[in-house]
Amino acid sequence: MATYKESGVDIAAGEATVDKIKPLVRETYTPGVMTDIGLFGAMFDASFPDYDHPVLVSSVDGVGTKLKVAVLADRHTTVGQDLVNHCVGDILVCGAKPLYFMDYFATGKLNPDVAADVISGFATACKQNECALIGGETAEMPSMYADGEYDLAGTIVGVVEKQRRIDGSQVKEGDVLLGLESTGLHTNGYSLARHVLLKDHSVNDHIDELGETIADALLKIHRSYLNIVMPLLNKDLLHGLSHITGGGIVGNTKRVVREHGLEINWGSWYEPRIFDMIRRLGSVPEEDMREAFNLGIGMILIADPSKVDEIKLMINEPVYEVGRVVAKS
Repeated sequence: MATYKESGVDIAAGEATVDKIKPLVRETYTPGVMTDIGLFGAMFDASFPDYDHPVLVSSVDGVGTKLKVAVLADRHTTVGQDLVNHCVGDILVCGAKPLYFMDYFATGKLNPDVAADVISGFATACKQNECALIGGETAEMPSMYADGEYDLAGTIVGVVEKQRRIDGSQVKEGDVLLGLESTGLHTNGYSLARHVLLKDHSVNDHIDELGETIADALLKIHRSYLNIVMPLLNKDLLHGLSHITGGGIVGNTKRVVREHGLEINWGSWYEPRIFDMIRRLGSVPEEDMREAFNLGIGMILIADPSKVDEIKLMINEPVYEVGRVVAKS
């Protein structure tokens, strides 16, 4: 006789996971949430009385091989925050405020404690970004993943007034590129980072030049820029925004400046030490560094030069003039 549990799927573990996460998820609910955990679909009230012409903005993403580091270090409370904040950044650069987030957690053998740790990260970041963790899926798939490993994906939905959406159409030659600091790698470049750093080190090795372990450096949480950027958008101070993810500063910012070119002042900002360690230990060409990593800049604000001083006064952290928009060569 063969049972579902003997095949590798443990329904009881799934139910235990749901019991652990219910209070965490409910803490994220906003007034628009219309359903509780358990229905086949999540409902959100789509009435937007403060908007004349609301436009929904959505994005889906994952965390990539940063999950490998989390598993090796046995730290699972931060990767959920990474995913939510990454998704928030992707719709923020369109001018959108997040409404709700939905997650997908997949693993070979479900460990309710690990799943709850991951989902607690979703909940933490959702509360910080004032969006609801409105639903999700936990999938146990034997033989699909190595023991102890899992994968994550997330979908976010936000809203922006149609006339205030950011699509790059206002960007013009002469605009200044203002860079905001990243915390480190965020959620990109981990395949290269792991290839270099874990060749001769373990994630728990303390590295004097970093002042921390490799795991500490690599698991720093992907920042949310929502509370910095939204006040600037509300005052119409920005022509464009670029979330620096896979593809680096140039690859991502080119998506926004459209028919214009870019002039980047490389070295004009503080670069976290982890990047130089990767560059040096791996003899990584600078072109690859710039394509794989954010190199310390997680968000770029594109603005008219006359607005730069006002923008800097509104931001209580370093703001780097990292370049400008130029004519396309």
